[in-house]
Amino acid sequence: MAKSLAEQGIPATYSYAGRVDNPRPQPMPVRVGGFGGVEGLARYLRDHAVTHVIDATHPFAAQMSNNAVTACRETDVPLVALTRPAWAEQEGDRWRHIPDIDRAVDALSGPARRVFLAVGRMHLEDFAAQPQHHYLLRLVDEPGSLPLPRCDVIVSRGPFTEADDRALMQHHGIELVVSKNAGGTGARAKLDAARALGLPVLMIDRPILPQRTELSSVTQVLDWLAHS
Repeated sequence: MAKSLAEQGIPATYSYAGRVDNPRPQPMPVRVGGFGGVEGLARYLRDHAVTHVIDATHPFAAQMSNNAVTACRETDVPLVALTRPAWAEQEGDRWRHIPDIDRAVDALSGPARRVFLAVGRMHLEDFAAQPQHHYLLRLVDEPGSLPLPRCDVIVSRGPFTEADDRALMQHHGIELVVSKNAGGTGARAKLDAARALGLPVLMIDRPILPQRTELSSVTQVLDWLAHS
């Protein structure tokens, strides 16, 4: 999205939440950090004379998306969400749908297993409530101290391949995959690998967000910008 905006000479600012230590460089001005809730975001939109907002946050960044909807309504700034279609089950998948992180933690009660925990570092503290498992973590940045007593950490940034993820799971003896339904192609390989290996998946469903315009491609968003 940023590349397309820059190529067309559309002035824009790329806003990072600041969750990643070394974010990818972008071809436009970048800001990092929160806005200070709805009030702070609305103030930013007014102070910087923002005419359009594209919410391209992660599908599970519910707080930011909620704030964007409310702030844009308050300031009368058009908003569109650039979303990745959710993953759908295919033949051979062994998914168990879970509504949220808390329920996913509860679902891990029971005997110790080797679990590929693919939920990002923000939620690792939640899974400390189930310390009996040996967890495999794949993170974008080095995590520092971890709340999980038994775990292996791989620092890597996607996209990943099915063959590599299948080999990774086999090497670590994975018995269960826990994943958010993030959608897209970059992180889907773990699900294809789980299907190939016959492994069960705890699939955490996306949070419910307020009504908003949602588009699934950069081309659609550019057309929306041209006509709104």
